[in-house]
Amino acid sequence: MHIRLLGGLEVTSAEGQSVRFATRKSTLLFAALVLAGRRGHARERLCEGFWPGRGDAQSRNSLRQALADIRRWFPAAGNAAISIDGDQEAVALTAGPHEADIWLFERKLAEGETADLAFAADLYRGDVLAGEAIPDGLDEWFGPYQAKYRQKAQQLVERLSLALPESGSGIEAACEGLAERLLASDPTAEPAHRALMRIHAARGHENAALRQFESCRALLKKHLGVEPEAQTLSLAASLQTRSGNRQTASTLGTAQPIAASARPHDQPSVAVMPFDNLGGADDEYFADGVVEEITAALSRIRNFFVIARQSAFTYKGRFADVREVGLELGVNYVVEGTVRRGGDRLRISVQLVDADTRTQLWSERYEGATEDVFEFQDRIAAQVAGAIHPAIRGAEIELAKRKPPTNLRAYDLVMRAFPNLWGRRKDTNDRATELLTKAIAIDPAYGRAHALLAWCHASNAAYLWAEQPERELEKALAAVEAAGSIGDDPTALTAAGSAMSMAGEQERAATFIEKALALDPNNAWAWARRGWIAIYRGEAVRASEWFHRAMTLSPMDPLAFNMKLGMATAMAKAGSLSEAVAIAREVIAAHPDIIMSYRYLAAWSAMSGDLETARWAAQKLLAAQPGFTIERYRALPIFRNTPEWADQVVEALIRAGLPKR
Repeated sequence: MHIRLLGGLEVTSAEGQSVRFATRKSTLLFAALVLAGRRGHARERLCEGFWPGRGDAQSRNSLRQALADIRRWFPAAGNAAISIDGDQEAVALTAGPHEADIWLFERKLAEGETADLAFAADLYRGDVLAGEAIPDGLDEWFGPYQAKYRQKAQQLVERLSLALPESGSGIEAACEGLAERLLASDPTAEPAHRALMRIHAARGHENAALRQFESCRALLKKHLGVEPEAQTLSLAASLQTRSGNRQTASTLGTAQPIAASARPHDQPSVAVMPFDNLGGADDEYFADGVVEEITAALSRIRNFFVIARQSAFTYKGRFADVREVGLELGVNYVVEGTVRRGGDRLRISVQLVDADTRTQLWSERYEGATEDVFEFQDRIAAQVAGAIHPAIRGAEIELAKRKPPTNLRAYDLVMRAFPNLWGRRKDTNDRATELLTKAIAIDPAYGRAHALLAWCHASNAAYLWAEQPERELEKALAAVEAAGSIGDDPTALTAAGSAMSMAGEQERAATFIEKALALDPNNAWAWARRGWIAIYRGEAVRASEWFHRAMTLSPMDPLAFNMKLGMATAMAKAGSLSEAVAIAREVIAAHPDIIMSYRYLAAWSAMSGDLETARWAAQKLLAAQPGFTIERYRALPIFRNTPEWADQVVEALIRAGLPKR
């Protein structure tokens, strides 16, 4: 295969070299010629589409230059497999029928035998030019092609899934792979959902098929606000009958009004359901083991209540709607999943669902080698727990936002404060402080609210948002004392430990963080703060491991920028300045409003001799924070245990052009 357009753009020359055209326009022009095939395009249309508004002479010259760039790789002379031909009016790509995946895809669809269709399914790796940056205007050129081939792929997955009963395992694998790729780019592709439902049913896994239907319905509701098509409802109804559950198609198709379950706890609650084993009977123990590990890992997170395994396993072997589970077990959230072992590979899929709305809040798929089953099981459990924690917190935040102010409890106020807590801007930090103060007024003994308030005051000092940082640190320490007994709350312990660390109390801070991790080993925030404590103690070598652990547990964490800067700080102190600078640049590109990033970039760039970047970062810092001085920064207690490093930072910031006082 020389040309791939399905799922991206890859081009290989006749000599086997990877083709890299000189410009983006040349690349997309080549793709347009491939899509047009032998009929080609009129030069006038290419000029208007690719170089609009430039005038006839200039656009034709641009077209000639782009074609010259392409011909450089595919000369017309000799026995070249691919060439660009044309005259004054039109231009076309000439190549053998097997040179482009999209031509072969069309041909296999036309031939129509089941084996041909499976071949075509394997060719469809995703949308036309998936992942390619298409400039404004040209999306109108390529959009119809993308829609056309996506529709062909959806028709193909339907045809293959309907042919499954008389097909072999190779056809089934091709169909399943195509369905998963279609859903990765469009979660609402119903033909792909139906295909997976039929595949599960063909394997004798009706429960997994019905869970696929529930996932389809939830995604359609979430993204499009519609119910599944009649064909999907009919398939689900037949599966319900086969599984012994006699729900009618009308019941399946209409979301039944039910009373919202009363919250039995002042915290969210979750049930981990038995996972569907999509492998052989010998793998049942492993599927159950994964659920036990995940349940145990989630149970260590004191931020929510986890239903005991014994209660959740009463549903093993039968399909139950998540709403029904939520009502019967009194939970707000349900964790579902599947386990499959094939050959030497394991695949585990997990999703978190809102039991009331059936909305999927989070999902992930993990793969590993069967020889590492137990290590793999532990790792999956830790990562699932680390990911579900912020997903549930996010759902609780949204729930609190929807409540009228007159109905807010202390818990709801804390939930509303959370999005404002993560050290981005002074105004959001002030908003968090206001909400937490209100929560404490309602419940003066609410330890978590006091601990998070301590974090807000400490952030005010560390980010130099306050005129008197030392006064903010005093308030932070007072708030920690006011928190009282928080020994069973990892979030409160982490917040208190973080505040104490920024106040320079590293030993006491470490005690809080270690206790938080003993209660919840999957607490990404606590692992990150453990890394910062190591840096402030002068133990940067050990910090990298803990920042890496934090980012693995919660890669989408709102504090991910802080974890990255911590990793970069450890690198800078170890002498890897170029890597540290690269991370600081990455954080700034993603979050230009995080002022602390400019401090780090200014210092590390100056240390590495790049004064141009250092001075640019210094100017950005002063523009955002005109009152910044090196003296105020150096006075922060985070430098108390590392005076030599502090002196290096001060010298670098002076070279960057920042004011001393």
